[in-house]
Amino acid sequence: MKVLVTGAAGFIGARLCERLLERGDQVVGVDNLNDYYDVRLKQARLARLQGQQRFAFHKLDIADRTAMERLFATERPQRVMNLAAQAGVRYSLQNPHAYVEANVIGFLNVLEGCRHHGVEHLVYASTSSVYGANTNMPFSVNDNVDHPVSMYAATKKANELMAHSYSHLFRLPTTGLRFFTVYGPWGRPDMSLFLFTRNILAGEPIDVFNHGNHRRDFTYVDDIVEGVLRAIDRVATPNLNWDGAHPEPGTSLAPYRVYNIGANRPVPLLEFIATLERCLGRKAQMNMLPLQPGDVPDTYADVDTLVADVGYRPRTSIEEGIARFVAWYKDYYHVA
Repeated sequence: MKVLVTGAAGFIGARLCERLLERGDQVVGVDNLNDYYDVRLKQARLARLQGQQRFAFHKLDIADRTAMERLFATERPQRVMNLAAQAGVRYSLQNPHAYVEANVIGFLNVLEGCRHHGVEHLVYASTSSVYGANTNMPFSVNDNVDHPVSMYAATKKANELMAHSYSHLFRLPTTGLRFFTVYGPWGRPDMSLFLFTRNILAGEPIDVFNHGNHRRDFTYVDDIVEGVLRAIDRVATPNLNWDGAHPEPGTSLAPYRVYNIGANRPVPLLEFIATLERCLGRKAQMNMLPLQPGDVPDTYADVDTLVADVGYRPRTSIEEGIARFVAWYKDYYHVA
């Protein structure tokens, strides 16, 4: 297939492109290479892809309507994976406009490209953050998600609503994937594992929010990507048993699906830090802080529908995943 991957220089996007190329697909990568975090890391990820025969890269912003119209008309992808987004819960408190531009306007341009150019299936990244103020655990795609607690989460919830409208109006098959705290080699420098590793190795304290009373469904990047691949291959179909009197949020009479992709194993934050300490052979100095605005105390994914529909359940242990990240980090940054 020819697959368009937006956010191709990103953490998940670059690994997805590698896997698509390995199995023989033609990949069209898109990224604006913005400076939300170290551009050199994005360029290093991209360098691993460029030069491969079946990979083409376009440096553009998905919020650029004209450029996106031209891209779809020229490349004519069969399937699309939208990973381009302004990420980060805390940054959305300072720069909400960036989230509307990338996550709403940009996503609209992706939807329009798919609609007008016969794309067989659009898969897009949502987030566990959409569960917001929910406290019922584990989080299920059948839960109500009308109470986001950050602008980031609100824009991702908007993506799911926009996708459903296009599935309903234009019969465009769409699948939303709610990712749960992704970590692993080539990860984002603004995320906890990267920040903790850097500071511990530098002998500096780490900021531990909510006084360490967090649980997170940390999910290894290769597990996420395997779920993404299976979702791309399984084109969303209508749920013919869907009942408008008792609406099921994760499906529809339209060709629309939403899945959680998480490890289904919430890990206490202090246990996560202890595992990292063992892998580094060093103890962390912890600066205990209150809960940050926009954060939720716990995340825990119900992945039953993912398992039922695509036959896959994430399986990498937190010990194995952190060890792989630490090995990558030391190699990439030349740490003895």
